Amino acid sequence: MAVGLLLVSHNQIGAELINTARQMLSCSPLPTKVISIRTSDHPEAITLKLNQELIGLDQGNGILILTDMFGSTPSNIACSVSDRDDIRVISGLNLPMLIRVLNYPNLDLDALEIKALSGGQEGVARCHKSGVCND
Repeated sequence: MAVGLLLVSHNQIGAELINTARQMLSCSPLPTKVISIRTSDHPEAITLKLNQELIGLDQGNGILILTDMFGSTPSNIACSVSDRDDIRVISGLNLPMLIRVLNYPNLDLDALEIKALSGGQEGVARCHKSGVCND
């Protein structure tokens, strides 16, 4: 049984990232769901949907929630369940973070959280005109 993965983001950011990751990896080795939030959505309705998705993803090994931007509606709603021992919430979702998580489907929740953080942080680099990238 694997850790469940839930992406909570503005508009279609999460959906596009998971679609891209699936194309790159030819699969998604973790049970994954996406909640796409529009500006017209009501927070109460999103919270209900979040709770439904958590029930569907829960296989007994915890759930990692990735959100796109700290302090935004997706992050705030995800953080509302962060007091649970079986859930970890990380903001700043990017493609390197997602790929790192999906490359380690056998890790437990705590180790997967660390991989997500390192993937997101190490995936940000300053690239110079000369073609040499520095982080």
